[in-house]
Amino acid sequence: MAAPVMDSWSWFPALALGVSFLKCLFISAYHSTDFEVHRNWLAITHSLPVSRWYHENTSEWTLDYPPLFALFEFGLSHVARHFDRNMLQVENLNYASPPTVLFQRLSVIFTDLVFIYAAKECCRCVQEQKGSRDVLNRPSFVLAVLLLWNFGLLIVDHLHFQYNGFLFGILLLSVSKHLQSQHLQGALLFSILLNLKHIYLYVAPAYGVYLLRSFCFSQDNKDGSIRWMSFSPLRLLALGAIVVSVCALSFGPFIAMGQLPQVLSRLFPFKRGLCHAYWAPNIWALYNILDKILAMLGVRLKLLQEAELPRASMTGGLVQEFQHSVLPSISPSITLVCTLLSVLPAAASIWRRPRGARGFLRCLLLCALGSFMFGWHVHEKAILLAILPLSILAVESREDAGIFLILSTTGHYSLFPLIFTPAELPIKVALMLMFVIFSFIALTKLHSNSGVASLLHPLESVYLLGLIPVAIACEVIFPLSSWQQKLPFLPLLVTSVYCSMGVCYSFLRLYISMLRDEERPKQA
Repeated sequence: MAAPVMDSWSWFPALALGVSFLKCLFISAYHSTDFEVHRNWLAITHSLPVSRWYHENTSEWTLDYPPLFALFEFGLSHVARHFDRNMLQVENLNYASPPTVLFQRLSVIFTDLVFIYAAKECCRCVQEQKGSRDVLNRPSFVLAVLLLWNFGLLIVDHLHFQYNGFLFGILLLSVSKHLQSQHLQGALLFSILLNLKHIYLYVAPAYGVYLLRSFCFSQDNKDGSIRWMSFSPLRLLALGAIVVSVCALSFGPFIAMGQLPQVLSRLFPFKRGLCHAYWAPNIWALYNILDKILAMLGVRLKLLQEAELPRASMTGGLVQEFQHSVLPSISPSITLVCTLLSVLPAAASIWRRPRGARGFLRCLLLCALGSFMFGWHVHEKAILLAILPLSILAVESREDAGIFLILSTTGHYSLFPLIFTPAELPIKVALMLMFVIFSFIALTKLHSNSGVASLLHPLESVYLLGLIPVAIACEVIFPLSSWQQKLPFLPLLVTSVYCSMGVCYSFLRLYISMLRDEERPKQA
């Protein structure tokens, strides 16, 4: 990937200002329990000594992010006190005064400046098409819209409420440094990111293997094998020093206080169960529904006694452990093994045959999706960890553009249940349609002159069109029917299971694409 000199960036400030203005319109809109989660963390870090941060449990929303994010909340709290000091009292549970809402919303919008800067850096790393004056023929413009106006980030951060834009900004900035061969800076940013939110461990294997293979080994033999004489211990020590220094800064005070086990117990709460409050669209959603179908068939065929089956708490929308009825129940160790097996081929591929920044990005995507597909207690919002980096590949490769259309459409629609209030229904539908329509039109124009069929196979198009009746049934018909009282979890189940098929398919297509790339150098 080259980094050409851009002739004009006059459109970028307009895109950034436009989406920032849109975010401001959502200040008084619906917000989820995550709003109270972060208000409570502001109170904990501001009102209590560091020694009590990871012990405080007045609220059920205890501090469960790494220490650097706690410091981030501590910094925000010193600004928050100028809006409403009462929000910084730990005992003020579910406190949401107008000044508190204003501050929390503005804090997300303001910290999104990191994401805006990172998006511009990523846009500078894509290869432009020379001589084109149409912005839709400029990969940098299309990528800027796909990142800045990403539907998932808009509803997850600015309606539901979180700080994903700030965090993904650091991730994309780290990726852009690697695309520019500034590996130490990229490693530093990723180390900071891991100590802000540990979910980014999902993509740590891609970083570790890529940096070891492409940064610590300066040259390869002509056949692609490693020349061990080219190994640089100094580079490895530099990488190690970066990781150790950042972790020491983050966890050092808690290690000194003997609180590391307590912190880790908050970061990795394995008792929360296999699935989140509703199933993320991954392999376990399909596993769960298969178990339910087998249980129903077993009862009908009188092979099972309904009274003897475990209580179906997995469909209650609650965060808790449960036992499968027919299929073997899944433990955290099983999900760990499955996750490692799913990302191992991708990591092995870039170790055996490095393919530069493109190979790293593909490995990062496969690690993100593999962890999403097979991980323990995966949040549905984690799908953004694959969608956002895939945007970079989508503007440069026709095949990746097709995968992006499938993954982003299904992955974004799977976020619909997060915003369930009637007043926000038109907003999420309009934003989703705008993003999907732009994605289809812009990527088609960018990559072909033969229409959408060149990016999607007919069956893929049929599958995506199937989201329309699913949406109508779940968002319109079901709330008006009597089933809402009897089966309140049904729309979530249908959404998760349908979308999981698209996510699984995208995962397989990405792997196939990686294998094809691996074969091309051998044929050359």
